[in-house]
Amino acid sequence: MTFNPDEPLREVEARQLLTRILVDGRVVFSRHALDEMANDQMVEQDVINVLRAGRFDPAEWENGDWRYRIHTQRFCVVATFDSETLAIVVTAWRKR
Repeated sequence: MTFNPDEPLREVEARQLLTRILVDGRVVFSRHALDEMANDQMVEQDVINVLRAGRFDPAEWENGDWRYRIHTQRFCVVATFDSETLAIVVTAWRKR
């Protein structure tokens, strides 16, 4: 699989890319994500756990990026890929 930021990834491709990034790349958090996490008493490890084990929704185009909602029973994380080695957490929240 070759990463192309102009095309959405299928769920299996997004999962594979994110798994590689979690092992060999970097995950960064936007200021908005950090603020929302603080509001919902989430820590970075909560988000990493969602990224490791969550279920992907289909990609959505927003603000010039393909964004991926990744869910677990308790949390939702929205992330985008900047490259094959960098994922950006856009926002995150605790499900009520």
